[in-house]
Amino acid sequence: MEKFDIAVVGAGPGGYVAAIRAAQLGFKTVVVERAELGGVCLNWGCIPTKALLKSAQVYNYLSHLADYGLALCDTSSGENVKVVPVPQTEKIVERERNVAAAMSRGIEYLFRKNGITLVKGNARVKARGLLEVVVQSGDNMEIGASHIILATGSRAASLPFAPIDGERIISYREALVPEKLPESLVVIGSGAIGCEMAFFYNSMGTKVTLIEYLDRILPLEDADVSAQLSRSFRKAGMKVLVSAAVTQVEKSAQGCRVRVRTGKGEEVIEAEQVLSAVGVVPNTENLGLENLGIELVKGKVPVDEYYRTKVEGIYAIGDIIATPALAHVASAEAVAAVEKIAGLEVEPLDYSNVPGAVYTSPEAASVGLTEQQAKEAGFDYKVGKFPFTASGKATASGERDGFVKLISDAASGKLLGAHLVGANVTEMISGIVLARKLGAGVRDIVKTIYPHPTMSEAIMGAAEVICGECIHL
Repeated sequence: MEKFDIAVVGAGPGGYVAAIRAAQLGFKTVVVERAELGGVCLNWGCIPTKALLKSAQVYNYLSHLADYGLALCDTSSGENVKVVPVPQTEKIVERERNVAAAMSRGIEYLFRKNGITLVKGNARVKARGLLEVVVQSGDNMEIGASHIILATGSRAASLPFAPIDGERIISYREALVPEKLPESLVVIGSGAIGCEMAFFYNSMGTKVTLIEYLDRILPLEDADVSAQLSRSFRKAGMKVLVSAAVTQVEKSAQGCRVRVRTGKGEEVIEAEQVLSAVGVVPNTENLGLENLGIELVKGKVPVDEYYRTKVEGIYAIGDIIATPALAHVASAEAVAAVEKIAGLEVEPLDYSNVPGAVYTSPEAASVGLTEQQAKEAGFDYKVGKFPFTASGKATASGERDGFVKLISDAASGKLLGAHLVGANVTEMISGIVLARKLGAGVRDIVKTIYPHPTMSEAIMGAAEVICGECIHL
């Protein structure tokens, strides 16, 4: 039995980051992974989804060439040619798969570069400091480690009345690799996954119905963001149902009949496929936690602020603990856990300053409190909102949907929250996250020089509204 300083179970954004940081700090490190390096994020989530969405964006641009004063020309006759872009599903999926594979190979390279041992198989904790692994050949092996970090991630949740079969009722995995684009699709659930997939398929010409049980799509975002994205979706031809409960999904050879209960009564929607996007469940089964006396709390592994379980030497990070199920959160937790093991000074993560991002068109990005949360918490707050219709860069780019909304403490001016919806806002949110971490307020933003013309000027504009110095409208 080979012994290591640190053993990591899972090679997703939490696991592979933990392993690389551990190796950098001089720990002899092993990773056990049963599937592709990079986990769901790199192979079936964050990265391949963005590849699909880029195809949708280019498709939309080609469909609106005239809006930018452009036309394709037949060089033989000199006549303009009307552009009718045709999605090539096989090529779109091939590109997306190549993107995912390239990122996975990158992790493999980093493992080799840092001297990390990789074992392909299923691992469970046999005892404190001991992993039992069933490798791909079916043989059993044991791995000893002073510290074991569990980073096994999550998988798609399934509704009891609409179990995922991979054909008529699909999860995000099947949605990423369609053999052909369905003529019609019902998406159940309007979180980030549901909205992104709904946007992609709608852009490609599929007739999409997006169904949300709560009273608005993206229900965890600020209400103004939800309203803007809903308007944009409907303008793009998508059917959006909120306060709607799916009660039954009937499958047939031709497709699905989805029964939906709304405030107006029951509605039956016919669709070729149904995408279940109702969240994820943690992969905590068969980890051997019962061998250690570790009991799950609401399906998650309980840990302290440094991701230590009740058993010395056993840690858990990412989607299997009760923190936001986001790739960047798992990576941050990985670094904190490993650096604590190394005896470095570690500041516990501030989960109130974790950014969220949704890569639809328009995009959505946020950090901190929503306006409703600020109100419920009893803050005396101010709101500044700058619309992209007033932005020169947004107007020139033809991307005028959306706004920047800042929420600040009325007395101190400190940022309580920021909510952005529009083109490229997922690239803009990081500056606000940093500002909040450093304690900057709206006055600091107003006094910061932003490049002109940029979409990011809207951040300054929203701060000016709060400070009563609105000079950029």
